[in-house]
Amino acid sequence: MGVRRLKIGKLAEAANVNFETVRYYERIGLMPRPGRTSAGHRDYGEEDVRRLTFIRRARELGFAIEEIRSLLALNRSGGPCADVRAIAAVHLADVREKLSALRGMEQALASAIDGCPGERSLCTILEILETRGDVSSESSPGNGRRPISLADRSRRRF
Repeated sequence: MGVRRLKIGKLAEAANVNFETVRYYERIGLMPRPGRTSAGHRDYGEEDVRRLTFIRRARELGFAIEEIRSLLALNRSGGPCADVRAIAAVHLADVREKLSALRGMEQALASAIDGCPGERSLCTILEILETRGDVSSESSPGNGRRPISLADRSRRRF
């Protein structure tokens, strides 16, 4: 039995991505330029499916393009797992930092919504959006700043 050959649509379907994503990854060098059939169609194989699936899974975990490029190189060369672990550990630290920032945003939004009287003349949510500064850090515990209550915000004038 011969090697299964795929056109771009079938490759995209096998890896669960859009065919435009395949073209993009080719343009930026994450996917190698494919061979062409005699009719000029892109021609892919099982290794391309594995590589594209690897890239998709890495993107689902939030790895940046350059991190994926490094992971692909380590995978291809049989590089040490410690190097892969180091890349993943840095990424995990970034994810945790983003989660912390999202928690701060959630608290700020929840506080704004809870304190909004629902009347346009007293809309504390709009006032918060017009206020200069980092809204999420204003009410984040442990930042060394006194939390600004919605009542304080409603007294502010611009």
